[in-house]
Amino acid sequence: MTDMQDAIIIGGGPVGSFAALILSKLGKKVTVFEDHPNIGSPAHCAGHISIHSLKTLGLYPLPKKIVENEFSQANFYSHTGFSFPVNLSKPVTCAVNRELFDKHIFLKAKDAGACFHLNSRVQSLLVENGFIRGVKVSQINESDKIFKAKIVLDAEGISSRLLKQTDLKPLDSKHLVYAVQAEVENLENMQSDRVHVYFGQAYAPGFYAWLIPKLDGTAKIGLATNKGNPNNFLDKLMFDHPKASKYLSHAKVRKKEFHSITLGGPIPKSVLNGFMVLGDAASQVKPTTGGGIIFGLRSSIIAAKIANLAINNNDVSENFLKLYQEGCIKAFSFDFNTMLRFRHFLNSLSDNKLDKILRFCNKIGLNKTIQNVDEIDMQGRTLIKTISKPAVSVTLFYLFITYLTTNTLNLD
Repeated sequence: MTDMQDAIIIGGGPVGSFAALILSKLGKKVTVFEDHPNIGSPAHCAGHISIHSLKTLGLYPLPKKIVENEFSQANFYSHTGFSFPVNLSKPVTCAVNRELFDKHIFLKAKDAGACFHLNSRVQSLLVENGFIRGVKVSQINESDKIFKAKIVLDAEGISSRLLKQTDLKPLDSKHLVYAVQAEVENLENMQSDRVHVYFGQAYAPGFYAWLIPKLDGTAKIGLATNKGNPNNFLDKLMFDHPKASKYLSHAKVRKKEFHSITLGGPIPKSVLNGFMVLGDAASQVKPTTGGGIIFGLRSSIIAAKIANLAINNNDVSENFLKLYQEGCIKAFSFDFNTMLRFRHFLNSLSDNKLDKILRFCNKIGLNKTIQNVDEIDMQGRTLIKTISKPAVSVTLFYLFITYLTTNTLNLD
C-alpha cells in the first residue's frame, strides 16, 4: 500500500498528461500510470491538429522540433482522382511529431509536480463501499501494488479495458474503424504545402486515406477502414490510386503502426462514484475525421476542474462528478451531434455520389467562400457561422437532396 493520492490518472498520453498538468497546477497530488516504457510510443494517430485549437488550449506555438509542417491547403480526391482544392488564407493545421508532442505535455505535467510511473499496467480498479478508491498496478520485476486515491481518472485510450470492469457502457465496437499509419520517404513530385485526402471504397471503405507531407521531404500516409485489412488497402492506395500512386509508387515505408478509431460519439455516461472517463476511452473523438486529441484535451480541462472541486468539497460521488459530464454536454454536444449526422451521411454515399459532390463544390466555388475558416474542430459552430454565405447554403441544399435521394433509393 502506498500513500493516499488526491488523484490517480490511468494513461500517460496527451489527455492523461494534460489532466495531470491541470490538477498539479491546482495543488493536487497526482500519480499517472502508463503501460508503455516510453511516453508517445507507439503513436496512435497522424498528429494533424488545428492550430486555432492548440492556441485556445495554450499549447501553441509549440517548440519547433515538434512541428513537422503547417498547412493552409488541402486536396480532396474522389475515387476517380478528381481533386477539390481548399486554399485557406493562413495556416490552419499543423502536423506534429506525436512522440515529441506527447512528451512535451508529459514534461509540463512532471514539472508541475505530477508523478509518472512508466511500464506500469493498471490491472484492476479498487472498489470499496460502491466507490472506486484506487488501482492495482503491475510493474516490471515487482509484485502487484495497490495505490489509493480520492478520485481516479481513466484516460487509458480506446482499449477501454478498465472501463469494461465497471457498470459504464463502453464505446460501441460497431462504430470502430481500423487504421494503419506509415512513415514514408523517396516520394516523387510531392508538394509539401498541402494535405491530401483520398476517398473511395477501393482504398478506404467507411473512412478515408491521408497523405501529410513533412518539411524534411518525408510524409505520413495512412487510412482507416471498416472492413478488411487496412494494410492491404494501403498497398492499393500507394500503387493503384490514380493520384496518390504518382507520389507513392516508389516510396519506401520506414515504419508502420496500427490502431483503432472510434466514430460513434461520446459514451452515454462517463462518471461513477470516484471515477471519471475521458479521451478516447470516453469516445470523445470527432466522428467526421477521427481526430481525438483536441476534444480529449478540452474534456480533460473540464474533468480536472471538477475533480479539483470534488476533492476540495470531500465529495467524489457520482452525483457531484456528473458536473463533468454535464459540462462536456454543454460544451460539445451540438458539434458532436452535427458531426455524427454528417458521418452517417458520408457512410451512405456511393463513390459516384461523392465524386459528384466534390465536382459540385468545385463548380460553385465553395473553396473561395470558406477561405477564412480557421476553426475545424467545433464543426457545428463553424457551419452556423458560414451558413449565411450563398455557396455554403447552396452546398447544404445539394447535400440534403443527395441524402434524400440516396436514402430513398436504399429503402426501395
